Amino acid sequence: MSVTLHRFAGHAPSLDPMIGLVARDMDSVNDVIVDRMRSEIPLIPELAGHLIAGGGKRLRPMLTLASARLLGYDGDRHHLLAAAVEFIHTATLLHDDVVDGSDLRRGRRTANIIWGNPASVLVGDFLFSRSFELMVEGGSLRALEILSNASAVIAEGEVNQLTAVRRVDLAEERYLDIIGAKTAALFAAACRVAAVVADRPADEAPLDAYGRNLGVAFQLVDDAIDYTSDAGTMGKDAGDDFREGKMTLPVILAYARGDEEDRLFWRDAVEGRRSGDTDFAHAVDLVRRTRAVEDTFARARHYGQQAIDALAAFEDGAAKDAMVEAVEFAVARAY
Repeated sequence: MSVTLHRFAGHAPSLDPMIGLVARDMDSVNDVIVDRMRSEIPLIPELAGHLIAGGGKRLRPMLTLASARLLGYDGDRHHLLAAAVEFIHTATLLHDDVVDGSDLRRGRRTANIIWGNPASVLVGDFLFSRSFELMVEGGSLRALEILSNASAVIAEGEVNQLTAVRRVDLAEERYLDIIGAKTAALFAAACRVAAVVADRPADEAPLDAYGRNLGVAFQLVDDAIDYTSDAGTMGKDAGDDFREGKMTLPVILAYARGDEEDRLFWRDAVEGRRSGDTDFAHAVDLVRRTRAVEDTFARARHYGQQAIDALAAFEDGAAKDAMVEAVEFAVARAY
């Protein structure tokens, strides 16, 4: 059965249906996470716990659990894989905050600000190592292949983004490659491994498509709201992407649509010569005036619909409904 985006016009979409659907499974996953964060070195669980307990929704491991429920899987091997997914995600956040020099994450000071860059990098490495232990314990070489490949793709995406920073000539195609790697790859893998543990190889591709398109939509909205929200709403400093010289889609579109004066401003901004509060305010005005933010949100809706379409062949029920509403929630953060 086909479902159209925005069917939740009567109420604000949320993750509550998915949270309720996987609550018991998530309790087991949280037990695994707490157990595997343990170390004789006190700084490791202290630093890792700061981020893991920092208010995140744990959407990625919930996607593993919900996908398994969609397929009717009633075992428990997916608990280990869902925990591995969360550790991969947390490790990448620790490393990202070091690379970006971020001060805030989910409204709290980042680990690198509190404990320093070396500790953040090393604890991220610890969590990556733990994630691979969990993959091996999951007992499936195919699941190990999927998640280890996703980890490599994420790293490639981050390096690709690093080499694209302060490049005002960044093409939209390369930008989409970057977010497809650094964000969407883990969404896709988180969903896909559920088909592995459920022994449903034919369902790997549609679950991959669901997760990948959801991940792209999620990142597009994140990049757009950097120009529309404040730190309290976003959980990070508004304008971080602008000040770091990142060519996200709103900037790519605004640069392409602007006049020569606008383009000169963007060149100066992206190359680090215009980064003050008044400069950011002008950037916000430009992305709005050129409809760049609006069109970025429209692209997010497009990818969101693709994610929903990927679920068409699956049986209707609570799991499918929750996964559809998760897409709606990801896109609705724009409003």
